[in-house]
Amino acid sequence: MKLWHHSLSENDIRQCLRITTGATLGFILCKIFNWNYGVFFTVTPILLLGMIPKMSAHAARQCIAAAVICGLEVGILGGFFGSHPVPMLIITFFLFLYKFACMSKGSLFLFGAQSVLSLSIMLNFASYPETDLNELIFNNIGASILSVSIAFLMTALFPDAEARAKHPAQTKQPNRMRHESLMGASVAVLSFLLFQIFDLSDSMSAQATTLLLLFPMHWNGALGYARKRAMGTLLGVVIGLASQLFLYNWSGELVLVIPLLWIGLMLLSYAHVKEGGGSGVGFAALTTLGILFGQYLAPDNDLVFSALYRISSILFAIVATLLACYLVHRLLNSFAATRFGQ
Repeated sequence: MKLWHHSLSENDIRQCLRITTGATLGFILCKIFNWNYGVFFTVTPILLLGMIPKMSAHAARQCIAAAVICGLEVGILGGFFGSHPVPMLIITFFLFLYKFACMSKGSLFLFGAQSVLSLSIMLNFASYPETDLNELIFNNIGASILSVSIAFLMTALFPDAEARAKHPAQTKQPNRMRHESLMGASVAVLSFLLFQIFDLSDSMSAQATTLLLLFPMHWNGALGYARKRAMGTLLGVVIGLASQLFLYNWSGELVLVIPLLWIGLMLLSYAHVKEGGGSGVGFAALTTLGILFGQYLAPDNDLVFSALYRISSILFAIVATLLACYLVHRLLNSFAATRFGQ
C-alpha cells in the first residue's frame, strides 16, 4: 500500500490517458459498427495499455499471434472434438499448459496471458449451439488487431515524457517453471470444465476472474491478488451502477454513455497507476467496468442486474479458485521436480 502514496509522474498521467482514451475508442467503434462481443473491443485495449507501460512491436506481435493461434485452436477443437468431451478436455489441458509455460518464461508473458483468456472464453462461448463460431473467432482477431492499432495511436498521442527504467529479467529454476505451468493449466482446465457442467454462459466476469487469479503464477500471489480482485470488482461495479443511475432511461444514447465511461475509466486508471501498475485493485476495477459496458450495456438492457450478478458470481469464483490453487500447489510441492522455489 506504500505505492498508493507516491505522486504521479508525467509518465503516469500519460499512461492514464492512454488507457482511458484507448478503451473508450474501442467501445465507441464497437457500438457504432454494431459489432458483437463488445467485451473484446473494450477490455483488450485495457489489457494492452494497462499491463504494458509502453507499447512496442514485440507486444503487438504477441497480442495478434495470441488471437490468431487461439482462433485456430478453437476452430479445430470445436470442429473435430466438440462432441467428444474427454479428448477435448485433455487437449485443452495441454493447450493451457504451453500458454502458462510462455507466461512463466517471462519474455512471452503477454502472449500467454492473452491466449489463456481468449482460449477459455472462446471455448466456453463456442460450446453453445447458438454461437456462430466463425463470427466469434474473427471478432476476437479483429479486436486484437484494432486494439494494437489503438495502442500505437495512444502511444503517439500521449508519448512518455521521459525514458522508463527497464525491469531486470527474473531467472527461474526449471522446477519453479514446471510448478507454475502445471498449476495454471490444472486450475484453468478445471474452471473450463465447471463452467461447462453448470452451463454458466453468462458469467464471463467470473470466468475471467478464475484466470486472472492465476497471473501471479504461484499460490501466495494468487492469495494476495484475490483480495485485490474482490475489491476491484466491487469498485468497478459501483462506478458502473452509478453511471447507470445517472443515465436512467438514456442508457441507449451513445453520446451520453461515452463521457461517463471515459470518466469512470480515468478514475480507475488513476487508481491502477497509483498502485504502481500490475494486477491490483485498479486493474481489476478497469476490467470489470470494461466488461459491464462492453458486453452488457445496450439500448434494451441496463447494468443493474448484470452488475449485481457480477459481484456474487465473482466472489464465488474467487473462493473456488483459491481452493483449487491451494490443493494443486500442495500436490505439486510433494514432488521435487515440481516444487515451487526461486
